[in-house]
Amino acid sequence: MFASSSTFVMTEFAINAGLCKDREPSLNDGEAGMLERHELEAFVTLAEELHFGRTAERLHVSTARISQTIRKLERRVGVPLFNRTSRRVELSPVGRQLYEEIRPAWTQIGTALKRAIDSGRGITGTLRVAFIGAAAGQLLVGATELFRDRQPGCDVQIREAQIGEILPWLRDGKVELVLANFPMHEPDIVTGPVLVREARMLAVPSGHPFARRTSVSVEDLARTTMLQLPDTLPESLHHDRTPRRTPAGRPIEPGPSAETFQEMLTLIGTGQGVFPVGAQVRRYYVRPDVAYVPFSDAPPLEWGLLWRADGATARVRAFDQAAYDLVNNNH
Repeated sequence: MFASSSTFVMTEFAINAGLCKDREPSLNDGEAGMLERHELEAFVTLAEELHFGRTAERLHVSTARISQTIRKLERRVGVPLFNRTSRRVELSPVGRQLYEEIRPAWTQIGTALKRAIDSGRGITGTLRVAFIGAAAGQLLVGATELFRDRQPGCDVQIREAQIGEILPWLRDGKVELVLANFPMHEPDIVTGPVLVREARMLAVPSGHPFARRTSVSVEDLARTTMLQLPDTLPESLHHDRTPRRTPAGRPIEPGPSAETFQEMLTLIGTGQGVFPVGAQVRRYYVRPDVAYVPFSDAPPLEWGLLWRADGATARVRAFDQAAYDLVNNNH
């Protein structure tokens, strides 16, 4: 395979639409009009350089290899593509026609691949990130400011997502990152480092007996109706937030599900169930009909960034690092 600094973007792409095929055709197999990418690269480069030595140098191959490739191509075409003398090389009329018709497609492929490389490796364009809840939104704003300071060439678009939209938005490409609760164990989803840990609390109706307590135990959940998360969320999060049994094996009655956090709080306020939440709700979601009671024996809730396994671009990794540095005062 030929490669050079000026044409490296072409070496992994083949021109379709009847121009390029990654195989060796014969003259009688019905595909004699197809060109291999290394033939195209040699032809286009020689048409630009009009010098076998400089063409070989650009493509990092021998002059003999270029001559062999061009002769083979000319045999397939049936006429010379270049007129050669001891002093100069120039395109023949057929060669010039072929070059003028190939060059736009060749350039288009190079431009498309360069954009793909810039998207995957470069930190430019617009990064789309989403959050769930007021506290996560505040953290995301801080991470965005730090990211923009470090990467002024990349814009950030922030959107609020509802609980059930996390994974659909990621999988559909609507956003590239989501700041949400862990655990999210899905084969196509990557979880970044834990950014925040907060005390776990139980949201109960303000008239519930638990509302008068200073704390509750996870075993107390056996005496409640547990509201449910949307079905679009993974089993790992369901098991962590809305278990069907207590650690001692006592059953927990499942209640209705909610699609948004505000809907969840409304269901709690109307006495339809309870739901585990993080301590930040006491600041951002004060309601007269809902009380928040700390757990005495439950692990904290964890927050972090999520992204698609096939979407770990440079800008995604850079934003994740900015968020991590923000919460760890590494900026």
